[in-house]
Amino acid sequence: MAKIKITLVRSRIGSDKRQVATLNALGLGKVNSSVEHETSPQIMGMVAKVQHLVRVEEVK
Repeated sequence: MAKIKITLVRSRIGSDKRQVATLNALGLGKVNSSVEHETSPQIMGMVAKVQHLVRVEEVK
């Protein structure tokens, strides 16, 4: 499976509780923090819910 790098680029302040919970589940805390995850339907669904707060890059 491919890996993706997810970076939090906007603050979670002002986001609703579900979006904050999704960011916590992804492992993103502070702005500019990054995590790598295997691409899966579950992860891609989580990213879609907070796409306005994160940047996604494919890792080789």
